[in-house]
Amino acid sequence: MLFNTIDFAIFLPIIFILYWFVINKNILRQNLLITISSYVFYGWWDWRFLSLIAFSTLVDYIVGNQLSITKNKNSRKLLLLTSLFINLGLLGFFKYYNFFLASFTDAFSFFGSSINSRSLDIILPVGISFYTFQTLSYTIDIYKNKINPSKDIISFAAFVSFFPQLVAGPIERAKNLLPQFYNKRTFEYHKAVDGMRQILWGLFKKIVIADNCAVFADQIFNNYSDYSGSTLILGAIFFAFQIYGDFSGYSDIAIGTARLFGFKLMQNFAFPYFSRDIAEFWRRWHISLSTWFRDYLYIPLGGSRGTNYQKIRNVFIIFLVSGFWHGPNWTFIIWGALNALYFLPIMLMKRNRVNTDTVAKDTLLPSINELLSMITTFFLTVIAWVFFRSESVNNGFEYLLGIIDQSVFTLPHLITPKLEMIYTLFCIAILLIFEWINREKEYALDVNNLSKFNRWSIYFTIILMIITFGVFTQNTFIYFQF
Repeated sequence: MLFNTIDFAIFLPIIFILYWFVINKNILRQNLLITISSYVFYGWWDWRFLSLIAFSTLVDYIVGNQLSITKNKNSRKLLLLTSLFINLGLLGFFKYYNFFLASFTDAFSFFGSSINSRSLDIILPVGISFYTFQTLSYTIDIYKNKINPSKDIISFAAFVSFFPQLVAGPIERAKNLLPQFYNKRTFEYHKAVDGMRQILWGLFKKIVIADNCAVFADQIFNNYSDYSGSTLILGAIFFAFQIYGDFSGYSDIAIGTARLFGFKLMQNFAFPYFSRDIAEFWRRWHISLSTWFRDYLYIPLGGSRGTNYQKIRNVFIIFLVSGFWHGPNWTFIIWGALNALYFLPIMLMKRNRVNTDTVAKDTLLPSINELLSMITTFFLTVIAWVFFRSESVNNGFEYLLGIIDQSVFTLPHLITPKLEMIYTLFCIAILLIFEWINREKEYALDVNNLSKFNRWSIYFTIILMIITFGVFTQNTFIYFQF
């Protein structure tokens, strides 16, 4: 079920009414309703994959409880390895089997040999990368004695399958989200209003920004040899705002929806395109995944401690793994490697923690240095996005070579339909203005400090823009493929 569909618009109010006005006095029934609703939500795509999430839930519930009563170190390691093997094994099979098979076959062909191989027609279960990492963090934290295991399988199942963030995050930690299922929730009007406001902003970013940008990004990327260098830059910028509007829009809708049911999810995006260096960008982009890799991979490897060789190794490992997490394509690995190369000089000069505050804090406009730093960081990010969007590594390099041409100094072509392209750029400007003004808040439409008249004027304007400029073709979210 997609957030931007009539199905969800009907589904959400029904669950909301049942949750707050029918079974609101019983936590167990509320958690059971959330679990059943989440399975309906997930099964809307393909009911066959419900068995996978149910199996993963059962495995980690059992492993977690066994870890709490097992004192032998070897036995505890075996239990943890069981969870890792099953969860990563399922993820590897469904997501990477054909990639490894093709790479293995190509390697033999490169050395003049050939082998017969047959790929499998495997459908990737929606959200498997997200809920796999969420359940893994649960068992790893129990193994490290950071949290206690859940004794309530209904609450645990609700935690794993919680429908607002099930298929594209945020990737929640058990220590944050799981205890919220144990506590009594009471309806609070201001939280519900805040949730609706964030849902509205997420829909604006998805339906108006992302889906309109996709039209022009697709046209330019699919026919990059036909366009000037300046137009290719414009296409890459369109994709940068497409993926940001699409993914952060999903996160806004997920966080807002969770708030309607009395839950607090972590912030997943913190205005990343206002970052002044790549280190700051990665503290602000897909925060739940970045912190997951930091805590469960980067720090255990040694982090930024040790020799320069060890630091460089750790940086490349975390960025390459992050790239590979996104999909079975070498383009994602190149994207990860590029970000590692961007990050290394900052880390080696020990400047990766310089920009930890909000840009232009307490002032309206940034300084010249801050503006140049933001433009440079955005440009580097856009270059990396070219590989993320390209069908192959070769296409990515050809796209970039097309930019390095004297035609880059010409005006970009107005892509057909021209009027839609102009209002898309206008909507991007509106997005940036809202985000800049509210960059110190959790999301850009947090306008609770304004008067009632001004708040409702903004709401009606955003709704009017969605109705007027929105794309209503039930476009899926980009990160569903990951």
